[in-house]
Amino acid sequence: MPETQRPGRGAAAGLSPVNTLESRLDYPFGETLPEPGRKLEVAPGVYWIRKPLPFALNHINLWLLRDRFQDREGWTAIDCGIASDETRALWTSVIAEELEGLPIVRVLCTHTHPDHLGNAAWLTERFDAPLWMTLGEYAMGRILQSGLAGTDGPGIVAHFVAHGLRDPSHSDKLRERTNYFSRLVPSMPLSYRRIADQEWIPVGAYRWQVITGFGHSPEHASLYSPEIQVLISGDMLLPRISTNVSVHAMEPEANPVQQFLDSIDRFRGLPDTTLVLPSHGRPFRHLLERITQLHDHHAARLDEVLELCRSPSSAADVVPIMFRRELDTHQLFFAFGEALAHLHALWFRGLLERRRDGDGVFRFRTV
Repeated sequence: MPETQRPGRGAAAGLSPVNTLESRLDYPFGETLPEPGRKLEVAPGVYWIRKPLPFALNHINLWLLRDRFQDREGWTAIDCGIASDETRALWTSVIAEELEGLPIVRVLCTHTHPDHLGNAAWLTERFDAPLWMTLGEYAMGRILQSGLAGTDGPGIVAHFVAHGLRDPSHSDKLRERTNYFSRLVPSMPLSYRRIADQEWIPVGAYRWQVITGFGHSPEHASLYSPEIQVLISGDMLLPRISTNVSVHAMEPEANPVQQFLDSIDRFRGLPDTTLVLPSHGRPFRHLLERITQLHDHHAARLDEVLELCRSPSSAADVVPIMFRRELDTHQLFFAFGEALAHLHALWFRGLLERRRDGDGVFRFRTV
């Protein structure tokens, strides 16, 4: 969620307006971006590639690490992009021109969202390379890819209706999201190698420590190398927008805002000079400043929601307060989940009470 506009203008949509807080961060590569289908070295043995996304948040950063794994010289790929013709064409260019004739020997996905996982099966099969993920992310990916009832379409609509969605046009469009995940992640590897919090993973000449985080996804894995002071943060620390934290139909009483804030505090022990490699936006330094900014941002949103709930309010009532712009269906999905997440944070703290009214809608009110 951008922190410099009125609350929520573009939050879950991933829009990137000019952000005055950026002046407190250091962007060592300036405005430089990797050319399409090419890699850009950002640290010894660490390369940046960039893939398009068909959303308001129009790109994802992927990382290539020079590696020797199981007696094979090659590359470890961190995250994969969505499974689209355009993304695979760019991967084909990278493979042909940028890998120095060496294979991808390992694929490591920070988490299960389609822009990170979409091409995992395609890459692992092409190179006979293993997939490495946390258990929570791999298992959730398998569940979502299977399209089980309640994870898509009608299950989403029932969840949103229970929290105040009444516009039938939005309901119809959300119902059409059937197979949304599996369109972007058409298959998944049938086996994987589990990684876990605090595990050390040797990659090439350096060690990378797994730091798990929660709130954005079930068991997100960031990677930190102390030898070169680089953090591959995935979606846990982004420089211009705040990570989406949503309550979803599968876990309707989750508290993701609090989980997210607790998780980013785990990075406070890293040097402030650490080079942060985010999944969206540009590499930056001053992670301690960014953590503080994110805490301040969510505190302001929580204060705003608490004030609204002086009168009984549903998530649908909160959405236009946090997101003061027209939302398409894709954006509404994330905005609604994030509005509910802020209500839940206050509810779990005992500042709101929740009741289900006669119309079947959950409403929250200050205690």
